[in-house]
Parts: sequence; C-alpha cells; structure tokens
Amino acid sequence: MAKILGIIAEYNPFHNGHLYQIEEAKRQTGADYVVAVISGNFSQRGNTSLVNKWVKTGMAIDNGVDLVIELPTIYSISSAENFAEGAIKILDSLKVVDTLCFGTETSDFAALNNIANVLYNEPKEYISLLNHELGKGVSYPKARESALMMYLNDIKRYANILSGSNNILAIEYLKALKRLKSDMRPFSIQRKKVYYNDEKIVDEFASSTAIRKLVAREQDDELRKVMPQSAYMLLKEEIKRGNFVIDIVKFEKEILYTLRKMSVKEIAELQDVTEGLEFLIKNAANSCNNLIDLINIIKTKRYTQTRIQRILLYALLGITKKDMANAKKVIPYIRVLGFNKKGKELLSNICNINSKIEIVTSVKKSIESNMNKYLKEMLEKDIFATNIYTLGYEYASNANLDYTNKLVII
Repeated sequence: MAKILGIIAEYNPFHNGHLYQIEEAKRQTGADYVVAVISGNFSQRGNTSLVNKWVKTGMAIDNGVDLVIELPTIYSISSAENFAEGAIKILDSLKVVDTLCFGTETSDFAALNNIANVLYNEPKEYISLLNHELGKGVSYPKARESALMMYLNDIKRYANILSGSNNILAIEYLKALKRLKSDMRPFSIQRKKVYYNDEKIVDEFASSTAIRKLVAREQDDELRKVMPQSAYMLLKEEIKRGNFVIDIVKFEKEILYTLRKMSVKEIAELQDVTEGLEFLIKNAANSCNNLIDLINIIKTKRYTQTRIQRILLYALLGITKKDMANAKKVIPYIRVLGFNKKGKELLSNICNINSKIEIVTSVKKSIESNMNKYLKEMLEKDIFATNIYTLGYEYASNANLDYTNKLVII
C-alpha cells in the first residue's frame, strides 16, 4: 500500500530548509507521495506572500512535492489554531494521508504533545490559571504560556517551547488531530541551523524572514546560496517582472482607506476584534497616514503586532467573525494548485476513494456549480484576495487570476 506524506507550509518563499524537511521526511517515512497544503497570497502572521501561490506551487513541485493544495485565505491569515484546523481538515478529508510532518524548533516531540493534550482537554486547573493570567492584561499567547508553565510544573523542560513560531503551530496541528480523531501519524523534524525569525545566514540556510529581507536589499549572491536553484530562478523571474510583494506596507493606503470608510460597528464585526478594540482601531485610522504608525498606536501588551496585522488583513479582505463561523461548519474544498505525474495519480486515487469530496480544479466551474453556500463564500474570498494581492505588483496588476491562471503541471 502506498505511503503518503502530508506537509503544511507557507513556502514564503521556498528555501533550503524546506527542501531539507521534505527530503528528511521522505527518508524517515519511505513516502511514495508528498502532498502539501500551502497558504495562498497572504500569510498566517498577517503579512503578504513574497510571490503568488502559483509560483510557490512551482517551487514546491520542482523540489519534491507531488500535489499542492491551497489553504483557503480565511484560514491562511488566521490564528495558529484556525490555520492548523483548516489545514488538518483538508489533509484528513483526503482519506489517503497516513503521516503528517511539520518543522519545529525543539526536538522534544513528547513535550509538544503534552502541551497539546492540556490545550485539547482543558483541565479546570489550567483554565483557572489561564483566566488569572489574562486578568493581568497581557496578550492571550503570553497568558497561555504562563498558565501552561505553572500547570505542567517543569520549567526546565518547557521553557521557551511556546516562544517558537513553529512549535506553536506544531502544538495546534497536534490539537487539531486529536479534535478530529484523525488517523494521520504526526512527527516533527527540527529546523536546521536557523529559526523562523532569524535574520542571520548559516551556511546554506536562511529563514523566510531573512530571505525576504535579502530580496528587499537586492543581495542576490546571498539569496542564491540559500534557495534551491529552481526556486531561486522562479523568484528572480518574478522580481524581474515586478510580480512580488515584500510586505503588507504595500497596501497601507488601501488599508487606511478601508478603515476610514468602515463604521465602528463594522470594524467590531471583523474577526479577532474584541473588547472594544474597534474604537482604538477607528481612532488610529483617523489620525495617521502610514501603516507603521497605525500599528504602533493600536499595539498594546494585550494585542500583539501579529494579531493587529491579521485584523488589518481581515479589514482589507472583508473577513468577518460570521465568515469564520460559517467556514468552521464545513470541510474546506480541495483547491488544487498543481501537481506532477505522481500527483495526478494521487488525485485520481483520492477521487476514487472519496467521490463526495469537493475538488476545485476550475474556479469558474466551482463557482457556477451547486456548491455549498459556505464553501462558495470561502472560495470567493480566495478570488478577492488574489485580486487585491496583484495590486501590489510593480507593473501589470491583472485581476481574476484565479479564473485565468492554469494549474501548475510539471
């Protein structure tokens, strides 16, 4: 029976660390196929993707992935919990993936699983500790970390685990697997030499954060060292064409315009806006004319910059609490972005095993079909997100690429 490996990633952009993860995961599992669920044109940390989702798909397939599926925008720009839940739902719904691999900063998988068990089971003592920490006015991530440290009572083992971006996602993947009672077997691969926010380059490894800074500074020689050749060439072609977006600042005027146009009540309906934050956001939008000032005015010890940036994206893309609630009522569609010959075989097997699964290979056909209304709304958000994203291009900024771009077939 074929072994099928699932990976959840952003590939923003694809680099040597991603290649290492794929090759090491295939070596450890003996996987016959690799399927990746990737974020689209905007990222989980409230920012833009450096290049569009089709370019990222090409990078992935060139470097060991057989089938690439898009994580819907409503999940891809959400909290770690929602991001993980959406991606796990997709992989689990395929009914063929037997192992799930993710990168972590720690090598202690058992520690990650212990934390996931606490968050999944929510014992009364932990909830009490969490509420006590939240009462201090700190951010939810900070309160959760403190509560977990006290509940698990082993600072030496658990210290710093919840400060790692990949560790946090890994814990949410494990929690989502438990919630869905999925049969996928999870395992982790420790990141090699550099972590997510590291800006240093170590040998041929650099984080996605560092790579985006290299692009901004036009440090081509360094860039070439830290990416697989095929991914580097694809990136350079997009840069030459002006088809790249360094970060969310590219959309600062659109965001400020949107917030000034919205009423306080409309801002309050955006996902992640709570506890009267809408008034602070509205006042800030009315008093400044750049994104950095806007974020700094809103940012407090309770609301992290990442959360604020996600809210700004929700405003830009029109994603509300109701949209998220509706999305959670359904299993996301399988939006195929690309595949190779093996991926095509895998897709055929998936269709044979689960004939009721909602597979999107043509956006036009899916929108025109009798698609579930919540899935249709979700897909329309993806289309709109691409239309906004291309406004950040330097030259041509064509809309409706979700209709006109073909599947990436290699």
